[in-house]
Amino acid sequence: MADTKISALPASTTPLAGTEVLPIVQSSATKQVSVANLTAGRAISATQLTLTTGNLIVASGQGIDFSATAGTGTSELLADYEEGTWTVTDASGAGLTLVTATGFYTKIGRVVYWQANVDYPVTADVSSSLLGGLPFTISSGLSPGRSGSFITAITVASVVQTLQLSPTNVRLYKTGFVRATNAELSGCTIYLAGFFVV
Repeated sequence: MADTKISALPASTTPLAGTEVLPIVQSSATKQVSVANLTAGRAISATQLTLTTGNLIVASGQGIDFSATAGTGTSELLADYEEGTWTVTDASGAGLTLVTATGFYTKIGRVVYWQANVDYPVTADVSSSLLGGLPFTISSGLSPGRSGSFITAITVASVVQTLQLSPTNVRLYKTGFVRATNAELSGCTIYLAGFFVV
C-alpha cells in the first residue's frame, strides 16, 4: 500500500474492539499501545451518549451530576439507585414468628420507598406491636415518625390507623395514637407502605 495521509484514508465501518495495537512515538522511541489504553481513565466529552446494548456502569462513590442545572440544594449528584427485598421481623420482644413477612423497596438517592405484606400469627401476647427489618436506617436528623410523611396501613381487622418509623422499626398505632398490641393483631393481614430518608 502506497504512503497515504491519514486524512485521505477511507472511513472505517467496523467499530474498534479495543484490542487493536497502534504505533506511538514517545520520547523519540516508537512503542505500541492498544486502542483501549488510549481511552482508559480519560474523560469523554459529548453532547449525548446512546447505548445500544449493555449498561452504563458508574464507579463506586460516583453518580450522575446534575449541577449543569442551577439549584439551591446541597447536592445535585444522583449517586444511588437500588431495588430489593427485605424481611419483616417481630421486634416487640415477644419472639413471634410472622406467617408472612415479605417486603420490597426502591431506593433513589437518599429516599427509600418501601412496602410490606405481614400476616400475624394467632397470639395472646399483649406486648406493644413493633415490626423490624426496614432495609435502611432512617436519617438521625429526622424525628421519629416524621421521615415518612405519607404512610398507609390497612388491616383485615381495621385495627391499625397510623404508623411511626424509628430508626429501622415500624410502630403500629390505633385511633388516638395508642400502640396496638400483638394480641389485637392476632391472625390479621397487614399491608404497609411508605417512604423515608436515609
